[in-house]
Amino acid sequence: MALCKVMIIGNLGADPEMRYTPSGRPVTELRVAVNQSTKNQQTGEWVEATDWFRVSIWGDRAERAAENLRKGIRVFVEGRFKTREYESRDGQKRTSLEITADSLVNLEKRTREEGEGEFAAAAAPARQPAGNGGNAPRGGFDDTELDDLPF
Repeated sequence: MALCKVMIIGNLGADPEMRYTPSGRPVTELRVAVNQSTKNQQTGEWVEATDWFRVSIWGDRAERAAENLRKGIRVFVEGRFKTREYESRDGQKRTSLEITADSLVNLEKRTREEGEGEFAAAAAPARQPAGNGGNAPRGGFDDTELDDLPF
């Protein structure tokens, strides 16, 4: 048995593109940019690198993603990973990093009151408890919760 899973958090580089297979099954294609900062050991400067992933999502989730996601939105994607080699128009060999999404979560802070519908509200991070003063970092994690852990 083999397992090839991947999880990424990144921003959409373009609006989703939805199409239908000849059998009528919806599929939405996303381009997700994942940024990573590393420190150059010789110069001490921070260097920003971006990896681009092609993400496919199928079925009902594909339709909801196409309706509710837009360029620039931060998403969490979990799925199966594969690489594909191809030759570009200028004759160079290139590699495409492709993910077939098993789950996709919109990480933007939006609510139904803001008119984003069920998909964004259901996928948004959990709201913070009233006692934290609203100072939790983006994504809903509050490190004061660590004080309650038994280890």
